[in-house]
Amino acid sequence: MKGSRQNLAVEKHQPSSGIYSSHMPSPFDPRSICQRQVEQLGAQLPIVCAWIVYQDPKQGSRQSVVHYTQKQANSYPTLSYLEIEDRFTESLPIKTLFEVGAVGSLKAMVCLLDQYCSEPEYLLLWAYEPLSTFQQQWVQEQAQFLINYLNLCRECCRQQSEIQLLEQVVRRTEHQLRNPLALIGLYTANLCRGLPAGIMKEQALVIGETVKELSTILTDLLSCGQQEKLRVAVYDLREILSESIKGLQPWIEQKQLQFIYPDSAFTVAVDRCQIKQVFDNLLSNAVHFSPVGGTITCQWQIFRHEVLFEICDQGTGLSEEDLKQAFTAFYTRRPGGTGLGLVIAKKIILDHQGSLWVQNLPGGGAQFSFTLPRSNSLTS
Repeated sequence: MKGSRQNLAVEKHQPSSGIYSSHMPSPFDPRSICQRQVEQLGAQLPIVCAWIVYQDPKQGSRQSVVHYTQKQANSYPTLSYLEIEDRFTESLPIKTLFEVGAVGSLKAMVCLLDQYCSEPEYLLLWAYEPLSTFQQQWVQEQAQFLINYLNLCRECCRQQSEIQLLEQVVRRTEHQLRNPLALIGLYTANLCRGLPAGIMKEQALVIGETVKELSTILTDLLSCGQQEKLRVAVYDLREILSESIKGLQPWIEQKQLQFIYPDSAFTVAVDRCQIKQVFDNLLSNAVHFSPVGGTITCQWQIFRHEVLFEICDQGTGLSEEDLKQAFTAFYTRRPGGTGLGLVIAKKIILDHQGSLWVQNLPGGGAQFSFTLPRSNSLTS
């Protein structure tokens, strides 16, 4: 049973192979992949010329064209792709190959990629002869590949823009936060020296430790959590979890929540401060969405090569849109939330060579899961 659970955990965080392949150029180079596609089509089909018209996300709405022509061709089609563009953009279905024109013995076929762009995207082929049913299906499969790739490229560019905006925001606010944190730290230190032993002094010490952690987190955010910046050592993750729960104790008591987690300790090589931030972000989410009097369950399983950690709540769960956007910067359902907590948590786990994902529980509520490697590769 344990072995099958391990396999399941591994399958969950493997990258999807849907549109990735070993021959794909790195990373997100639309012109290169489009050029490769038309050359592949020209090598395997009776094609004289081919065009791919698409929107380059790095150039805004500027139209970009990839063109291929057989070297042995003695003549070129006199009818250009621009002249037939208006004839098909509003009438042809997406991803279906249609014959749209002819010049002498040459046949013009088009596969529309996206008719809703400001400049329609399409694949246009000029062939010596009509394509067989099998050849048409193969062209349509290549068109689907291009649709997936170009959509992925656009999404990547969008996320890169958001990341750049996030970096600018962090840099602008860093100096504004440093001085107040230093002032809080100074006053807290003075309080600790003047207070007698007891609950008030313990709370003041917690404030002081929190100020130090916030200062460290600011530094890590400015370095974008780069892996070489990790300060890795062997820690007991149960102990770090307990500290995160303690930090949320006033909120937990207000909502009358119960935390359940194993008594057994387990050690992993991690950056302690960053992993505590992961716990803080995930537990804060769980507490926020838990009903009054609910239970939050934390559990882990130790396998040969990795540790699987799960945090489950009894809230309303996530909608389909939430599941898609959960780790997208600035997306949030929490009033006053920044939409950065889960993004930062995932970045930290990825830097630790692990994986983080979310799913709804059959009985209601959400479950956030992450894995961490048990090897010491991070310390080497």
